[in-house]
Amino acid sequence: MNTVNTTERLKDLRDLMKTNKVDSSLLKILINRNTSPHVTPVEEEYICGFSGSAGTAVVTHDKAALATDGRYFNQASKQLDSNWELLKQGIEDVPTWQEWTADQSEGGKTVGVDPTVITSPDARKLAEKIKKKGGNDLVGVKTNLIDMIWGDDRPPRPQEKIKTLPLQFSGKPFENKIDDLRKELEKKKSAGLIVSMLDEIAWLYNLRGNDIPYNPVFFSYAIVTPTAATLYVDDAKLTPEAQAHLGDKVRIRPYDAILNDTKMLSVNPTTEPGSENDATHKDPVGLDRKFMISTKASWALSLELGGEEKVDELRSLVGDAKAIKNKTELEGMRACHVRDGAALSEYFAWLEDELVVKGIKLDEVQAADKLEEIRSKKQHFVGLSFDTISSTGANAAVIHYKPEVNNCSVIDPKAVYLCDSGAQYLDGTTDTTRTIHFGTPSALECKSYTLVLKGVIALDTAVFPKGTSGFALDTLARQFLWSEGLDYRHGTGHGVGSYLNVHEGPIGVGTRIQYSEVSLSVGNVLSDEPGYYEDGNFGIRIENIIMAREAETKHRFGDKPYLGFEHVTMVPMCRKLIDVDLLTSKERTWLNQYHAEILEKTKGFFETDERTMKWLRRECAEI
Repeated sequence: MNTVNTTERLKDLRDLMKTNKVDSSLLKILINRNTSPHVTPVEEEYICGFSGSAGTAVVTHDKAALATDGRYFNQASKQLDSNWELLKQGIEDVPTWQEWTADQSEGGKTVGVDPTVITSPDARKLAEKIKKKGGNDLVGVKTNLIDMIWGDDRPPRPQEKIKTLPLQFSGKPFENKIDDLRKELEKKKSAGLIVSMLDEIAWLYNLRGNDIPYNPVFFSYAIVTPTAATLYVDDAKLTPEAQAHLGDKVRIRPYDAILNDTKMLSVNPTTEPGSENDATHKDPVGLDRKFMISTKASWALSLELGGEEKVDELRSLVGDAKAIKNKTELEGMRACHVRDGAALSEYFAWLEDELVVKGIKLDEVQAADKLEEIRSKKQHFVGLSFDTISSTGANAAVIHYKPEVNNCSVIDPKAVYLCDSGAQYLDGTTDTTRTIHFGTPSALECKSYTLVLKGVIALDTAVFPKGTSGFALDTLARQFLWSEGLDYRHGTGHGVGSYLNVHEGPIGVGTRIQYSEVSLSVGNVLSDEPGYYEDGNFGIRIENIIMAREAETKHRFGDKPYLGFEHVTMVPMCRKLIDVDLLTSKERTWLNQYHAEILEKTKGFFETDERTMKWLRRECAEI
């Protein structure tokens, strides 16, 4: 992780701020012009050097600050140069980025932001804070200042081809999804829905792209009304197969036409997007209806529709539907995790043989490359679902560590090794973390690992009434660490897409307030990943993917169904790191049954692979 000298870039930005009569410039990491996650290139990395996937940068005429959460404290401290102040979000007495920005606006100063990179709710909240602090206002700057500095060196928008996802993997025709959406629009008496989240658009139309590394999405917008479905995309990117798939059921409009068409709809919500109709051709039926946009949609969309009084903002209807996987998607998740689990077992057996038996020196990147090579041979493999976190020793304490060629460590067989990795398959998305040790772990490492394992088991075996949120379940995974005065600075679980983004909303398990707003439902797929990290020493994380299902209970209090989880990750835990004395009899039974399941489901991959079979039987033996 290298530090970038940002002095000249900040000077250029501040000159443009003066020209645009802006005293502070707000930059959002993780949010692109669609406010959709996992986007590259990122203007904020260019201006501050931080390459993490979550954060907010604010630049004034004499200060610059980057705010990020606990996953990236270590990384940001290494990548930011002396021009930047790091705001560690969630730490006591550290201001939020909104508070810091408002503080800088005192004395009638103006804060500027590209309205396509901030959500409407965030813009309103920030504007209120600015005015309370005596600032002037938050204003939208339609010309992105970072793009102006970057100039011709800024990489062009990707032109990767867009392909269809066959029904054997999607499980539901896109026409049916749109019909379901229109029924919801009618229930809410809405003029239509503007969809801006890239994974939602890909899911809605059963299309997949490659515009963003590791995420099979494509730059686009969509508008669905009671009578029309419109996709905003560069049509040259659509393969003939994709064009035939959409047929005459979906109108194709240029990607850059979205704001103009949205403005037209603000005048006449009954017109067809991009049509020749104008305000003089109004259908009296539906004129009083508003368009809906997601609370994650950009401020720019809201402004073009006429502002908050002219739109209905709500959690995305498409996002909610996408999070509840159908039978085909659930079966795909089961199948791809068996193949992926086999790949990881083969990898760990190979790595142990290389490091311990042969004494070969391997660095973190070389190991990660080998894992990708093994995965790539599995059926339906498309690519990785994120950068592999291959980390040895102290690097494992960096929650989102990213090894790079010529800037990584040689794997120490006498230290903890943490591998967080995943893949995209046509039938599902995987995300698995295992922490292992090739030598003799310390008592602290074993205790920490076992406390984390107990948390994994507690969430995996939870039974709870329908209507329970992930916010309510979070303590189950943390309780054993808490009893020792320990904790971790990241969520316990995130939603996972079906051959889509490895992180998807709206569900999750953690302390974020939004997780309290959405209850878990049958068909939700999410991660179960508690951890513990000793900065400068070691890191522990175990991650399984679990799927919500209805649980069989003796009673049904309140006549409510009860839910539980099914785990689909098929990779053994590390025997060397387990302190068996800390496990209850029920936890030992769970672990033995889990390992027996892994052995049964994956042994068929190793009929001619003696090394992996020997490793797998050893790791899956009863304790």
